[in-house]
Amino acid sequence: QVQLVESGGGLVQTGGSLRLSCAHSGRTFSTNAIAWFRQAPGKERWFVAGIDWSGHSTYYTDSVKGRFTISRDNAKNTVDLQMNSLKPEDTAVYYCNVVDPAWRPTDPSYWGQGTQVTVSS
Repeated sequence: QVQLVESGGGLVQTGGSLRLSCAHSGRTFSTNAIAWFRQAPGKERWFVAGIDWSGHSTYYTDSVKGRFTISRDNAKNTVDLQMNSLKPEDTAVYYCNVVDPAWRPTDPSYWGQGTQVTVSS
C-alpha cells in the first residue's frame, strides 16, 4: 500500500510562510495526481490544491489562489505546498493524498498523519 508522509508544518505569524512536503512511498508516484487537503478543528476535510502527474496542471481552491503554490519532484517522490501570506483561517491539519482527475481521493479511507499548521494573529 502507498504510504504518504506529510511534514513541514509549524507555528507562524499572520503574513508568514511555510513549506509543506508530502513524501510518497509507492512506485506509481510519477503517474498519480496528488492533492493537499486541510481540516480545521470541528470542520470537514477540504481540498486545497492539486497537481497532475506531470506537474503541468495545477488547481487551487479560491481562498488560497495567489498565496499557495503546489509543485512536485517525481525524481524524489515528493509534492510540496509553498504557503505564503498565511492567515489565521489557514490554521488546520494538512494532508496529502492520491487523487482522481476530479481531485477526489482515490482511497478515501487512507490518510496519513497530517502536519499541523497554526497561524497566529
